[in-house]
Amino acid sequence: MNNKSNTSNTSGLPFKRWPIVMALMIGAFVAILNQTLMNVALPKMMADLNVSTTTIQWLTTGFMLVNGVLIPVSAYLMERFTTRALFISAMSLFALGTLVCGIGSNFTIVLIGRLIQAAGAGILMPMMAVVFLTIFPIEKRGQAMGTMGIALNFAPAIGPTLSGWVIQHQSWHTLFWIILPFAILSIILGMIFMKNVTEVSRPKLDKMSVILSTLGFGGVLYGFSEAGSKGWGSQIVIITLVIGIVALALFLLRQLRSEHPMLEFRVFKYDMFSLTTVINVVVTMALYAAMILLPIYLQNIRGFTPLQAGLLLMPGALLMGLMSPITGMIFDKIGARWLAVVGLGITIVTTWEFSRLTDSTSYLHLLMMYTVRMFGMSLLMMPIQTAGLNQLPAKLNAHGTAMSNTLRTIAGALGTALLVSVMTARTKSEATAQVIAAGIDPQDPANAQQLAHITKEATIVGIDYAFVIATGITAVAFILSFFIRKVKIDRGQKGAEGVAAKPARA
Repeated sequence: MNNKSNTSNTSGLPFKRWPIVMALMIGAFVAILNQTLMNVALPKMMADLNVSTTTIQWLTTGFMLVNGVLIPVSAYLMERFTTRALFISAMSLFALGTLVCGIGSNFTIVLIGRLIQAAGAGILMPMMAVVFLTIFPIEKRGQAMGTMGIALNFAPAIGPTLSGWVIQHQSWHTLFWIILPFAILSIILGMIFMKNVTEVSRPKLDKMSVILSTLGFGGVLYGFSEAGSKGWGSQIVIITLVIGIVALALFLLRQLRSEHPMLEFRVFKYDMFSLTTVINVVVTMALYAAMILLPIYLQNIRGFTPLQAGLLLMPGALLMGLMSPITGMIFDKIGARWLAVVGLGITIVTTWEFSRLTDSTSYLHLLMMYTVRMFGMSLLMMPIQTAGLNQLPAKLNAHGTAMSNTLRTIAGALGTALLVSVMTARTKSEATAQVIAAGIDPQDPANAQQLAHITKEATIVGIDYAFVIATGITAVAFILSFFIRKVKIDRGQKGAEGVAAKPARA
């Protein structure tokens, strides 16, 4: 990668930045919109496709798993192929997956389509971050990443509401037919505006690393997902977790021994990169869980329409999008520490509030809590990631981005799987306890109405308990955020073996 790409000397670039930025942002907007449309649609799809909560969540966790497997490969792909070719290929894969989902008549076909979509998104998102790091000077990165955040957060602002309206009036297939033209438009814009901004070489793909990472991440994720329905003592859960952990250990060992690793673990020699990555992982686990649990609570428990559920999520996402460039400019002036501390403090309080849901919690209270929670998130997501990446030399931009995005994606999938499993397990135990306490026969049709009420109450208890766990997870990130410090920027080309940049006083 060009040595100038990580310095302020980018004024002489042989291309204009903003057409490239626009092409990338539209692609990212389509990918994120696709994901946010799904969240509100899941309860309806669960009923139409006749599957359980733990099964339908695979439309989200499976998507994130493929993302997690492909993101480490993205560093290799960015060295092997031109920026333009990679962008067009990624968006073409995404469009193909969208088409498959649109014609899907059962859960299996829809899941296959989602996995194809994820292959495109898994390449697109880390590539966008690397291009931004390459074409913008360090002193403007906060503002640049904030601009990128507009696309990443504007999609969640309109996605849930659009999804709610569609689900209420049309088939859920319509969601994918809405996405497809935008995906095709993004491909056309890429052909017109995208430029090659990274150097191309001929690196060798480590196929064994791809296999080990797939087995590792897949095994752990599948084990966590199935634990909710089968229990943590289930043979299949234990076997898949053991296979996943062993494969991840072998993957890590292989990367550390390789001269050209697929995923460069030596980036963790840089202290602030390591710290901010851990914080981002923890925050992402809590963030994704709420995206899945709230629509289930709103629609399945409270009986709100999909449109009402979408409208409740819209102000928070809209505020997050509006705050993104402002947060970026504040970051450029004061750094990430106090943005993270304040943001995580707000997130802890609001997440705890969601652990006190009842069958009569007011719509206005839910709306306010979710909006304030998203405001807290807007202060910390992009600044924390940018602060860590700023410490890395130019040579490690792609590897640092790949590592950060891989761990965040896997954390989102694991967080969703873990908290849905916790919710399911707690719901089952609570329902069983209430049935025994009431002394009713669950097999007697005469008790159907009473059983439905018990199931509803038990599900609320399960969701509340999952949010208690999410609050604890967020508290860990809050404590760690006090240790964030500004770093001296390494503008050189030192490899991963270089000494970590020495922290400066905040």
